[in-house]
Amino acid sequence: MSKEKAVVFGGAGFLGSHVADELTKRGYGVVVFDLKKSPYIKEDQTMVIGDIADQKKVGEAIKGCQIAYNFAAIADLDKAKENPLETVKTNILGNAVILEATKRENVKRFVFASTIYVYSNAGSFYRSSKQASELLIENYNEVHGLPYTILRFGSLYGPRADETNWIHRAIKQAIAEGKISRPGLGEELRDYIHVYDAARLSCDILNDEYKNQHVIITGNQPIKVKDALRLIKEMFGNKIELEYLPQATLTGHYEISPYHFSPKLAKRIYSNNYVDFGQGILDLTKELYKKYSPHRKEDGFFTEN
Repeated sequence: MSKEKAVVFGGAGFLGSHVADELTKRGYGVVVFDLKKSPYIKEDQTMVIGDIADQKKVGEAIKGCQIAYNFAAIADLDKAKENPLETVKTNILGNAVILEATKRENVKRFVFASTIYVYSNAGSFYRSSKQASELLIENYNEVHGLPYTILRFGSLYGPRADETNWIHRAIKQAIAEGKISRPGLGEELRDYIHVYDAARLSCDILNDEYKNQHVIITGNQPIKVKDALRLIKEMFGNKIELEYLPQATLTGHYEISPYHFSPKLAKRIYSNNYVDFGQGILDLTKELYKKYSPHRKEDGFFTEN
C-alpha cells in the first residue's frame, strides 16, 4: 500500500513549514505549495511555487493528495486592515480555489488554519475573512460532502517566525535596541503555544475524532503580556527597558479574552507533552541573538557552552 500524500498550502511559512516537517516525520508524502521556494524544504518533499488564486496550479499541486492543509493567508492584522481587497482575494477567494480543487480530487480531509479572532469583535478584515472562509468550508461539506477540520490558533511563537510575530519582534527589539515597546499596560492575557506543539497537534487532528470539527489549538500556560516581557527582561540580565506605549497604538487586538458570543462551538485540544514557555523563549532568544546581535561575542549574553 502506497503512503498517503498531503499538500500544505502556505508550506514555506512559519506554521506551515513545521506542519510539513511533522507530516514527513509521520510518513506522508508532502507537497509544499507557496509563493516562493521554502528555505526549509526537505529532500523528500516536493516544492510547488505558485499563487493559491491560480486554479490550474492549485489543481496540479493537489492531484493525488488525500490530505490538504491551507495555511496560506494574510495573517498580520495591521496589513489585513490596510489592504482589505488583497485580504479578501487571498484569504477568501484563494481558500475557495483550494476548496474547489479538493472537491474534484475527493480528498479525505481539508484542514483550514483559522483563528480564535472569529469569536471576537476584534481583528477587523482578518477576522471577517476567516469567518467567511469557515462558512465556505461548511457549505462545501453540506453540499459536496467535503470532510474538513477547522483549526483556530491562539498566540504562536518559535523558530521560523518573522516580524509579524510579536514574540519574535519583541526579542529582536531587545537585542537591537536594548528595550521592548508594547502598547497598553501589558494586562492582556495570552495562551502562547510553541510552534512545535502546534504542528504536532495540527497533525493529530487527522484522526476521525476531529472530522468535520472546529478545534482550538492554544497553549497550556496562560500568561499576561507584562509577565512574558518580564521573563524576557530577566533573560537579558535585567539590562533591557520595558516601554509601555499609549493604548491607542494597539489596534485590532483583543485584551483579556477574544470571546464574543458565537454559536459555533469548538473542541480544545492539548498535549501532555509540550514546550515550556520559559524554555521556548530562552531557546528562541539564543537563536535570534545569533542572528541579530552584532556584538554577541563581546557582550557575554548567551555564550555557547
